[in-house]
Order: sequence, then C-alpha cells, then structure tokens
Amino acid sequence: MSPPLLFLGLIFGSLGTGYFLYGRKQRAVIPLLAGLLLMVVPYFISNLFALVVVGLLLGAMPWLIRR
Repeated sequence: MSPPLLFLGLIFGSLGTGYFLYGRKQRAVIPLLAGLLLMVVPYFISNLFALVVVGLLLGAMPWLIRR
C-alpha cells in the first residue's frame, strides 16, 4: 500500500467514525450507513482515484439525501 492510500484511508475512516457515532446517537439511518461504508470501503479499494471518488460521494451522502 502506498502512503497516500493509507492517509486517505485514515481520513475517510475518521470521517466514517464520526458519521457512524452521530447516526447511532440520533437514530439516523443515512449517516449511520455512510459512516459504516466509509470505515469499510478503504480496505477493499486499492486504486487512489477510486478511493477519492467513492470517499467523497459517501462523505457527501448525508447532505445529498436528507430525511
């Protein structure tokens, strides 16, 4: 694994942890799922560009889908 890939995995995983904790506390499904996916996705994506695109889309998901 390359250092940029590890760094972005750390950033997106940290954001995912925040979303997950917020979604669990507020009982909000969208932030909970976005957080869970942001914590898991960096383990399965080994392409830097794909990780950035997926991470940004998942990071914006709670703002794009509001309930």
